[in-house]
Amino acid sequence: MNIRCIIVDDEPLARDGMELLVKGTGFLQLVASCSNAMEANAVLAAEKVQLMFLDIQMPRMRGIDLLRSLPIKPLVIITTAYPDFALEGFELNVLDYLVKPITPERFLQSVNRALTLLQQQRSESDHLFIKTGSGFEKIAYADILFIEGAQNYLTIHTAQGKHMTLATFRAAEEQLPPGKFLRVHKSYIVAVDKIQSLSGNELSCGGHKVPVSKNYREALMLLIDQRLIRK
Repeated sequence: MNIRCIIVDDEPLARDGMELLVKGTGFLQLVASCSNAMEANAVLAAEKVQLMFLDIQMPRMRGIDLLRSLPIKPLVIITTAYPDFALEGFELNVLDYLVKPITPERFLQSVNRALTLLQQQRSESDHLFIKTGSGFEKIAYADILFIEGAQNYLTIHTAQGKHMTLATFRAAEEQLPPGKFLRVHKSYIVAVDKIQSLSGNELSCGGHKVPVSKNYREALMLLIDQRLIRK
């Protein structure tokens, strides 16, 4: 799972240091690095952001004031040279409070907490929304048979029919709860509980035939082996 994050800090050296820490994790995707609260507010309005590294003391608008103003807040990790603001930050339900200079060990401890929390939230969800021409449509995970990707379009196959939306295959893979869906081909993700049979390089899923590629066959066979009734 990748976490989309932004850095908000008025000090260039502090931003540079945070960018290095972010790039070193492997699962943090830096969306933007902002020098003030107004820049951050614009990014939050335009982009999907799951985690914000937020400095408190900045000109024009403090980080705490930005946080108070947001109607929908991402997970927030405070980064500051002033430990006296910790209580105020935690009253706003921030995830963690990092005091500068931030060590790699302390940074990893904090972002791993964010990763665990976001994975838990994703596992507990029972549906997703897709964008349609007229608005948004809710689809329950339990109704999905498999998902087919082609360029920047997704076709979500359910027992009730097909649902098409403009989105990347990678975005769908990150949205789906782990353990319930499995990628079996560069263009196909199947609902594990909807798999009916496997024959050669093709599986049956809700009455549909779905190809299985060599690169993903091992994971599928491991799943089958774990549930196989033996002699």
